[in-house]
Amino acid sequence: MVRAAVLRQVGSPLTIEDIEVDDPGPYEVRIRTAAVGVCHSDLHFMNGTYATELPVVPGHESAGVVDAVGEGVTHVVPGDHVITCMSVFCGQCKLCVTGRGHLCETNNADRAADAPPRLHQAGEAIGQLYHLSSYAEQMLVSERAAVKIRKDMPLDRAALIGCAVLTGFGAVTNTARVQVGDSVAVVGCGGVGLSAVLGAVAAGAGMIIAVDVTEQKLAKAVELGATHTVNATEVDPVEAVIELTAGGVEYSFEALGRKETSEQCFRMLRAGGDATIIGMVPEDQTLEINASELLYEKTLRGSNMGSNRFRVDMPSLVDRYLGGTLPLDEMITKRIALDDINDAFDAMLAGRVTRSVIVFDDV
Repeated sequence: MVRAAVLRQVGSPLTIEDIEVDDPGPYEVRIRTAAVGVCHSDLHFMNGTYATELPVVPGHESAGVVDAVGEGVTHVVPGDHVITCMSVFCGQCKLCVTGRGHLCETNNADRAADAPPRLHQAGEAIGQLYHLSSYAEQMLVSERAAVKIRKDMPLDRAALIGCAVLTGFGAVTNTARVQVGDSVAVVGCGGVGLSAVLGAVAAGAGMIIAVDVTEQKLAKAVELGATHTVNATEVDPVEAVIELTAGGVEYSFEALGRKETSEQCFRMLRAGGDATIIGMVPEDQTLEINASELLYEKTLRGSNMGSNRFRVDMPSLVDRYLGGTLPLDEMITKRIALDDINDAFDAMLAGRVTRSVIVFDDV
């Protein structure tokens, strides 16, 4: 039995329960969870913005130590340190073999329908959100949902790479491919947005404008490399960005998942500019742009988990951190216990934290 945070009813708090985790089957890995970030993406399912079958264990931004492996597993062995990833890949479909494994449509991450569930409780199957379910003391996942990393990497900081850092940093460097000297605006300075700021710094962007509604988050963005800030409660963010850049930015990134801010990102572009939507805009909403702006070769695009090649990108980000060029320590506001998870979501909604990280183990 392991302790886990279970979502049983949309709109209700998570409940801490004892569940059972099965032994690993073929090509599966069981991981002792060391740390997991409390991410806004899980909240979309908890409040019903996105649908999922219940009951389910959320959580996806995680790192841990391999406990056991099933038949056929070759990537890791017990004792290896790993980061998990939602971008499970099959390695055989057209998207995978053309270098876009993050968009794999046939990942086969789940067990067969007639197989016993990976997670269960008193005979009841418990669902796995994102094929991971990291808000638990153990995870049982596909081998293709994890990557081995260096053992000298602190696992609480490694967990951030599992979602926020990979997503924000990758949106800048992989999806948009910002170049040296380009102007950048990042709208929303939570964990993903701050990671986009870090990506812009790494890419050598010239002007990096952070946009948010709280001075605390804007100050953190400056600490991590933003050159300018815009408080959207005080000025119109589109007008402010256009004024700062004398015409608009070359690249903008939306890290909130909102219709209004996504449309603002497009409107703050200069001719030839590129707006990348990183956040999860509610699936029942549509974005509206002025069609005439397309005559100026402006682009509106999405980014899925930073267009990652996670088995390459995650170890590279680990190397950046250990080499002193990826400041992740500053992104963790609080380290908490699993029992404090609902309070952590409240703090997130109130804008009091950059990232809360649940710590299960000595990291």
